[in-house]
Amino acid sequence: MARSDLLVSLVKAGASGDRSTLTTAVEALVAEERAKSHHVLADKLHRALASVPVSASSELRRTGAPGRDFVIESEPRVELASLILTLPAEHLTKQLVEEHHRADLLRAQGMQPRHRVLLSGPPGNGKTSLAEALAEAIAVPLLTVRYDALVGAYLGETNARLARLFDYARTTPCVLFFDEFDSVGKERGDIHETGEIKRVVSFLLMQLDQLPSYVVVVAATNHAELLDRAVWRRFQLRIDMPLPSRDAAAVLIDRFFSAWPEPAGLSATQVADRMGPSSFADIFELCQNIRRRHILSQGEETLKSLLAQELRLWKTRIKPENDGQPTETASAASRRSPRNPKKKGQESSSAS
Repeated sequence: MARSDLLVSLVKAGASGDRSTLTTAVEALVAEERAKSHHVLADKLHRALASVPVSASSELRRTGAPGRDFVIESEPRVELASLILTLPAEHLTKQLVEEHHRADLLRAQGMQPRHRVLLSGPPGNGKTSLAEALAEAIAVPLLTVRYDALVGAYLGETNARLARLFDYARTTPCVLFFDEFDSVGKERGDIHETGEIKRVVSFLLMQLDQLPSYVVVVAATNHAELLDRAVWRRFQLRIDMPLPSRDAAAVLIDRFFSAWPEPAGLSATQVADRMGPSSFADIFELCQNIRRRHILSQGEETLKSLLAQELRLWKTRIKPENDGQPTETASAASRRSPRNPKKKGQESSSAS
């Protein structure tokens, strides 16, 4: 954060009684002064910060802040180590976490950690879990955007609510999570969309550009081909979350098998082969259902027999169109190339 931005943040935090923003700004100043070997000043700033009390009035102002109604705030519990990621996704995620853990060093050299991440891929493959795991790794709250409260019926209402949402997110370091991001980031060139949604997209892009780096925006979409082409440029990290490979599926299945009280009768790889292309959510539900039925049977059925039954039923299930991969219209396919030229399974990182 530039020195001018730090001073503005300090003034705003002091005026509003916002301890979180005050702490972030002062810590950035301390890091900057230490990098210049101004240790005496850095120590004075640190002691001054420690002497600032947390007042009840400031907490009340934060609780009742405009914009809080547009998010669900939660404490993240999913850990990155528990996720099964592709190698590129794991590499990029670790880079992002390190940048935020060592943000003071970057800021001392006039740079900012990356803080805008786009996750794309079919449903059920860990986009929401990755957003939560990022919040847990960075040690900040997870703010999930509520579209039911955000989108208004009247002209300009959605933009006004978006402004309050982003104002609230700026008050503290956090991960701001937009699930189903194509709901608000649609292609503005689509002739079927109204002028209102085009104004919303333009305003959203402006707000994303103005967010400070301590607010990590994670946007997830199942339909990347629907996103406006300018949206892609705003995100510094673009991570594909495809269906798991057979080996990745077997890893998850083996985690369940190792927790079961008796042998399953098949190896995890054999089960993955029989299931075929499946999302992590599908695998999770199948294994959970087997264990649930085993508990209810009270020993009358074995896990081996229940697994065999569930795998037979699995073959008769109703599949989504194109087995979980959304079918593109001709117009969507023609628009996708300039907006997302990468092949399926690739992850990319680019500066905005």
